[in-house]
Amino acid sequence: MPSHYTKLLRTTLTASLFLVAIAGAAVAGPFEDAVTAYDNGDYATAIRLLRPLADQGLAEAQHDLAIMYFEGQGVSRDYAEAMKWFRLAAAQGNAQAQYNVGLMYARGQGVAPDYGQAIAWYRKAADQGNAKGQFGLGWMYGNGLGVPQSYVEAMKWFRLAGDQGDAEAQRNLGLMYAQGQGVPQDYAQAAKWFRLAADQGLGDAQINLGVMYAQGRGVAQDYVRAHLWFNLAAMQGDQGAARNRDMAERLMTLAQIAEAQKLAREWKPKR
Repeated sequence: MPSHYTKLLRTTLTASLFLVAIAGAAVAGPFEDAVTAYDNGDYATAIRLLRPLADQGLAEAQHDLAIMYFEGQGVSRDYAEAMKWFRLAAAQGNAQAQYNVGLMYARGQGVAPDYGQAIAWYRKAADQGNAKGQFGLGWMYGNGLGVPQSYVEAMKWFRLAGDQGDAEAQRNLGLMYAQGQGVPQDYAQAAKWFRLAADQGLGDAQINLGVMYAQGRGVAQDYVRAHLWFNLAAMQGDQGAARNRDMAERLMTLAQIAEAQKLAREWKPKR
């Protein structure tokens, strides 16, 4: 089997670059109406309802107002204003806001980049059991940002997040098992974690799982399954996945290709 499949078990740990979405907490009255308006795309109404609640100190409203400033929904995009409201919610112990404050420090959005602050806020969220906070902390340890690099510590936090179903943490667990970073190399474990993330629709994990099937690492070699996972990632626009799929096709019969295509049509993500 050709060994030049793209995105083959990359050693670089990947980081989530998105913010936790609008909270859907069951709060009666104006906040609930604001969430409904947001879900319906009526951002002007959502902003109008959220702002007085945020001014009154409702952490969920502060968090969601920050999201809208970050995304530029109903208002001009303003990272500094987003950070202001995230920070107010985070100070009240809102774990999603704590993660987002950490993320903005890590990315230097609305504030100067500060990995030490990112670590501190990720840890606050992680200590509350927030999966994204755990993932963020694992990413910082895995890449040695703000802390000495430690694959063992990264593995600890990724596993906590992965056990909660965080797809990016699961994909990083797969990478670390495949590379033997922080744990003994174990392709079967790598395939297990790639599958969990791939089943949720994470394109990079689908490519990694496809490579495992194509090369028979941690799973029995199976070009049909390799083609399936490459094809699913290619359908998300990944050109590397499309090249991998095409390479796999050259080693398959027409019946195998038809089977893989049928599996792709029937596939649905697991959430």
